[in-house]
Amino acid sequence: TKGLIMAITNGYATLAQAKTFLSIIDSVDDTLLESLIESASRSIDRIANRRFYIDAAASARKYRASSPVFLFTDDISGTTGLIVKIDEDGDGIFETTLTLDSDYVMDPLTAPSLNRPFTQITIVSNINTFPIFPGLFSNGLRPGIEVTAKWGWPAVPDDIETACLILTADLYKRKDSPGGVLGLGDLGAIRMSPLGRDITAMVRAYKRETLA
Repeated sequence: TKGLIMAITNGYATLAQAKTFLSIIDSVDDTLLESLIESASRSIDRIANRRFYIDAAASARKYRASSPVFLFTDDISGTTGLIVKIDEDGDGIFETTLTLDSDYVMDPLTAPSLNRPFTQITIVSNINTFPIFPGLFSNGLRPGIEVTAKWGWPAVPDDIETACLILTADLYKRKDSPGGVLGLGDLGAIRMSPLGRDITAMVRAYKRETLA
């Protein structure tokens, strides 16, 4: 979570940032704004098909390999707490732990310098490979790799933070704009732009396509 407001869970902006963005100086709508920030953050997750916060603790996820040397993963924030194990015989037990930089490397290699997550594990050892079980009996369906990591992004990108503020502001203004009408002008009703249009454009560059 960015910021110290405990009422916001894994938000991409803080209450203070939202109030500054909206030029709000009182605390009347603080609870509402916290709720809207969290809602905006989760909407961005759904648009991007990924989330940009980092887990507090490492957890394990299982994968089936389609290649003996390449494994595409969910976003991995870094190598802290990273453990990669393989099930060599398809019995559901991950008995072999691979060693970072000896057995495998994390890709893209430039991820840390760009403040982006790792999304692929690449085998560089001549000894160990990712198991691909033959399609016999039930073993062929077992996941052969277990990856323990802190999932997510190492830091929230600046434009994701800005997108969160824009969407939070739009949601906040809707409460006083029935039907999206801000007011009346010389040419008739003044309407808000379609909710989320700008946000979708800003987040599009981060969208993760679903792997088949």
